[in-house]
Amino acid sequence: MYLEHFGLTEPPFKITPVTDFFFPGANRAEILDALLYAITDSEGIIKVTGEVGSGKTMLCRMLLERHPDNVEAVYLANPSLTREEMLYAIADGLKLNLEGQRVNIILQTLQNHLELKLAQGKRVVILVDEAHAMPLDTMEELRLLYNLQVGNHKLMHLVLFGQPELNDKLSQPNMRQLKDRIVHHFAMLPLSQNIIETYLEFRMRTAGYRGPTPFSGTAAALIGKASQGLMRRVNILADKAMLAAFIENTYNIEARHVQAAIRDSELAPPVQAWWLRKSNVIAGISILLAATLIAGAGWLLGSMHTGKPAAAEIKPLASSTPQTAPVAAAGAPAPFKSPATQIAHNGQEAQIPTPPPVTTQAPLLAQRLAAAHEAFSKSPGGSASIQLYYTENVTPSRIEGFLQRADKLGVLQEIYVLPTKINGRKGFRVLYGTYSSSEQARTGMRQLPQRFLDAFAPTIYLLKSSPAS
Repeated sequence: MYLEHFGLTEPPFKITPVTDFFFPGANRAEILDALLYAITDSEGIIKVTGEVGSGKTMLCRMLLERHPDNVEAVYLANPSLTREEMLYAIADGLKLNLEGQRVNIILQTLQNHLELKLAQGKRVVILVDEAHAMPLDTMEELRLLYNLQVGNHKLMHLVLFGQPELNDKLSQPNMRQLKDRIVHHFAMLPLSQNIIETYLEFRMRTAGYRGPTPFSGTAAALIGKASQGLMRRVNILADKAMLAAFIENTYNIEARHVQAAIRDSELAPPVQAWWLRKSNVIAGISILLAATLIAGAGWLLGSMHTGKPAAAEIKPLASSTPQTAPVAAAGAPAPFKSPATQIAHNGQEAQIPTPPPVTTQAPLLAQRLAAAHEAFSKSPGGSASIQLYYTENVTPSRIEGFLQRADKLGVLQEIYVLPTKINGRKGFRVLYGTYSSSEQARTGMRQLPQRFLDAFAPTIYLLKSSPAS
């Protein structure tokens, strides 16, 4: 919406990690160099921790893009996997077709393949994003894989990216063997206040901006304070502040525009929120932002092609509706009961609960739960789907917003929602399409709507395994 106004070639503050926008300041470049050295010449497990939105996934994608030719990297974007699912995911990343095989065959094939790679002078590195969400038994299986070696050489190397909760998980007594093998630990710290202006300028120039610095010093300082230096929050606030300036038809982004963005993002502490409600100027901007959305421009801020979660949507000033993130973990589990049938997922028996009754609050969710139950209970052996994402947030309104956007894209009938339980926690798998084999699902993955490819990290989800040969 505001790209032409500011002379930009692309949105400067997308929250989807795009490596062209990797910010080398705040020790990010030094951490990347250290990681490249560690996966090339060092031994031991590597751990990278940081708060939500601090840039861990961006760093992981940079590692995928810049690793040397003698390193083969496998990226696990979805850590909420069972032990068997994780083995299949690694095999899939190494281009090994082990569909329907027993666990002992998978392990032996993986070991043989890793030994071959070592003989060829190559290192295999497993990059686990959001590792704090990995179930404990899956993490233990990962440790056992890491223990594989020939002579003095490890067959596999491991990098864990996670929130600070990862440290708590590794401090548990049953995780001490894994923790003892961590030899490098890097912490992603928030951006300091004095570097926020540099970061904003860097993102704007990368997006093609050629004019004088649009963010005033007070605006940048306010963004830094409200965001607490977390890159994702900085991006959300900067994006909304630019929209507020665009609506005013000004090229200078001042503190009042940031204050509007803070109020609409619900990031402000209660005292500050009270002060903002007293400002007629800010209220006027917020009303204009809401009116713009109603007029049909909200797709830029809320649509899936930007990869932004719904928390980036601008809402009316008076709205108190909780905002939505597609993979957030909050809310009470929905009462899924009485499993009606069984399917096998990656060789592991999994239950398909009877879908809950249709409700007026989430009719699309009820519809797609019923559709998943109908389609998957009849799926033949070897069939597959594409998992867009997994979430432990089972609040119906959270999924309903995503389904409404999928309906507008015209792909709602391809979306299936499957209730599941991993590591004792209830959640949803959001799947796309049904395919007769994993190979067809891989082909289908390449044909996904671009908005889904930008917003998610799709993976193959086996509905039923063929009998082992």
